[in-house]
Amino acid sequence: MTAFITALLMVVLAELGDKTQLLAMAFATRFNWKTVMAAITVATIVNHLFAILIGVYLNSLIHMETIKIIASLAFIFFGLWTIRGDTLDGEDTKDRFNPFWTVAIAFFAAEMGDKTQLATITIAAQFGQLVPILCGTTLGMVIADGFGIIAGIVLNKHLPAKQIRYVAAAIFILCGVAGLTVSFGLV
Repeated sequence: MTAFITALLMVVLAELGDKTQLLAMAFATRFNWKTVMAAITVATIVNHLFAILIGVYLNSLIHMETIKIIASLAFIFFGLWTIRGDTLDGEDTKDRFNPFWTVAIAFFAAEMGDKTQLATITIAAQFGQLVPILCGTTLGMVIADGFGIIAGIVLNKHLPAKQIRYVAAAIFILCGVAGLTVSFGLV
């Protein structure tokens, strides 16, 4: 249960203000929200399954204490990355596929090397559990991008994105610092 909850919370935080959440907002203004959500879910499952397999493999190679230190440093890095923010560069191109495939392909590509994918690898390396982490990260993406879809439809992008990014960044950094504090026995 800890792996599921950790995966869920970390992915929701990583996704707040992320380019894929911005992408969900943008697609929600062009396509039916159900199509956007279905495509995001499918793309997330495939992308995060790949990330989890990498993380589980790392879990079998690296000592757990080293993984905890790396995970803590990664969370601090994700916090700093969140402060920097993401933008949508060239993602408003003319649609060449049906809406589902347009969203799924764009979302999958945007997630490659993204902080939510890297967070998923990190969590999988730490816990080494495929199913709970896949369920947690997928639900986390659906929740966070659901907010993006709602924002795209209802609020027409009038969210205070900067403040959301700063809160998410602070939580990431605090989790990283707490992890390092425990790893080095400072608590």
